[in-house]
Amino acid sequence: MTHTVHPYAHRLGIIRDWKSRWFAVNKKSYRENIQVDEVIRRYLSKRLRGTYTSGIDIERSQSELRVVLSTARPGLVIGRSGENAAKLRSDLTEVVRKISKNALPAGTQVKIDINEIRQPEADAAVVAYMVAEGLEKRMPFRRVLKQTVEKVIAAREVEGVRIAVSGRLGGAEMSRKEEVKKGRIPLQTFRADIDFANEEAYLPYGVIGIKVWIYRGNVYQDKKTAVHLSDSPMRG
Repeated sequence: MTHTVHPYAHRLGIIRDWKSRWFAVNKKSYRENIQVDEVIRRYLSKRLRGTYTSGIDIERSQSELRVVLSTARPGLVIGRSGENAAKLRSDLTEVVRKISKNALPAGTQVKIDINEIRQPEADAAVVAYMVAEGLEKRMPFRRVLKQTVEKVIAAREVEGVRIAVSGRLGGAEMSRKEEVKKGRIPLQTFRADIDFANEEAYLPYGVIGIKVWIYRGNVYQDKKTAVHLSDSPMRG
């Protein structure tokens, strides 16, 4: 009997790092941090929908709570002269303080770092939102899938892509699943750099689920480290 594993969790500690990085002193602070992280992710996913925001990483220290956003449209998130970013920071600080009084030290705010995604076509979350936008514009789903796959596979880093959509496709009475694949998607290879994301397209006749897998080659050991280890003398 097979067991389906999330491609990101499958590679944690090998080629992936945790999306929340902090240390809890006791069980109570651990519980509060988990709750705050979940609320932050839900709030930002809803607030930043349409800005092609891919990753939300959270880091904590004794003096600050830092949120790192990866987006393909940093101009929309930052705004003119940083207005949107400042408003987002203050709103997020209020949301966090409402959940837990101990989440932020006294006199501190949430700090936001914004990283630009250089190649949006190689990011699964961005591609999934592209598909959702096409479906919400009432474009034929087969045309959306075909055009998106061709655009993604043309990127330099990408070696394989797979996109699956499910629901009442084309307004049909019965839901079904359609899938388009091009290239390789080695899900069981630990060193394979596979980016995965799921998204939802909201249509008048129901919700369409979207899943995207993008294979960006294998991640190997650093060449300098490998050479250094090979040159070191053997000890018996």
